[in-house]
Amino acid sequence: MTDQPHDNPERPQPPPSADPPSTLLDPDADPTPPRPPRATTGPVQYRGEELQPERGPGLGCFRFQLVVLGVFVVLTPLSVYWDWSPTVSAALLFAVIVLLLVTGQTIIFLLRLVAAERRGRRRPLASGTPTVGELEDSAAAPPVEPGGPVQQ
Repeated sequence: MTDQPHDNPERPQPPPSADPPSTLLDPDADPTPPRPPRATTGPVQYRGEELQPERGPGLGCFRFQLVVLGVFVVLTPLSVYWDWSPTVSAALLFAVIVLLLVTGQTIIFLLRLVAAERRGRRRPLASGTPTVGELEDSAAAPPVEPGGPVQQ
């Protein structure tokens, strides 16, 4: 039995007649593969419909929920320390759990609103250089042929 390199699966095998990668020949070459162009998406969907900020809770509602949740979170352990009725302490504990659920759902809705607002590409006011999104868009755009339509 001969010990050939392809008989031993534990030893890494060099690829047969592999050309050296271009990054080894040119150390300044970019090793990252090109990205496919981004697909343009439509409006943000919420429960199968376009997201409408007027229909959901606002920031004032969320702040009120946070204040009430904070009061209940502090009051629940104090009710045990002050030796209140176990029924009251249990009710406060369940109220904290329900408020956590409601507040969490409200923050998810508000974050979706923020994401929907920022969906379009906006240029920063103080930016003198192109943004990453603008660079990606220009790289994905087809080059203009000389003698083609004139752009103004």
